Amino acid sequence: MRIVLYVEGDTERSLPEFFARWLNPKLQEAIQIRSVVFHGVGNYLKEFSSRAKLDLTVPQVKAIFGLIDFFGSTLPYPDGTTREKYAWAKRELEARVDHPRFRQHFAVHDTEAWLLSDTQIFPREIVPHLPRTQNPESINFQHPPSHRLKTIYHQRMNRKYEKPIEGSSLFRKLDPELACARCPHLKLLLEDILLLAAAT
Repeated sequence: MRIVLYVEGDTERSLPEFFARWLNPKLQEAIQIRSVVFHGVGNYLKEFSSRAKLDLTVPQVKAIFGLIDFFGSTLPYPDGTTREKYAWAKRELEARVDHPRFRQHFAVHDTEAWLLSDTQIFPREIVPHLPRTQNPESINFQHPPSHRLKTIYHQRMNRKYEKPIEGSSLFRKLDPELACARCPHLKLLLEDILLLAAAT
């Protein structure tokens, strides 16, 4: 049996291994997680519901989890807190699939927030310049984590922050327990996967 993770871009290809390091010690039997990349949030929003309805007919697929960045999703969020916007967007996208084994989640405000939960995984030259916060998911729409990293890499290392390359390398170093402790929306996602993965 496997879990399928729908993602918007190549940076997130490394997430199945990262998630498995948190999930598998908590399961009696290791779960396989496979990612499906939609190559952009626009493609994701156009295609995810029809793809999910098809993939959910495959007997080996236990559940599908959608994951896109909260920032840049182009969704018409209502006014309100991050929690209220998240709940609205989750309901909105899950309703398009309308299946109990499809769950939509978001990286708040993008996946780089999770990386910032441990600044020591970054190159030594930029560590003193990284934002320090107990909740990296609070780094918001005005200047989200990925944008901050691009600026810091350019200013301090004179090179680009390449999301697919740097992100994959950094996720391999990141302790998922530490990231969960500091990123409540990541914890919500992983606990949701655990719940369905453990279900008989």
